Amino acid sequence: MNKKIQTAAVDHLFEAVLCLKSKEECYDFFEDLCTVNELLSLSQRYEVAAMLKEHKTYLEIAEKTGASTATISRVNRSLNYGNDGYDLVFDRLNNGQHASQPISDLNKTDNH
Repeated sequence: MNKKIQTAAVDHLFEAVLCLKSKEECYDFFEDLCTVNELLSLSQRYEVAAMLKEHKTYLEIAEKTGASTATISRVNRSLNYGNDGYDLVFDRLNNGQHASQPISDLNKTDNH
């Protein structure tokens, strides 16, 4: 865990996220919390991470997501040298520990 971001304010934000119970509640909360561009950037990074885990090439990822190679590289660095947060979520989604789709299906559907 990065001590630079561990603050009471961040704790409150994470507690708020953890109390959300549905995708619809997430849409409502995150649309209020984030700008459209911030939310699209976060979802793009998540999509990039999913595609990197599926061993897609930078070119395939850039074409599918519109992400720059710099963004893809930053996400790749997080996957390889980060706190394993992406892996935790992907493992839980793939093992059915969440009411969502497996990661392999996330790239095939349109959300909301």
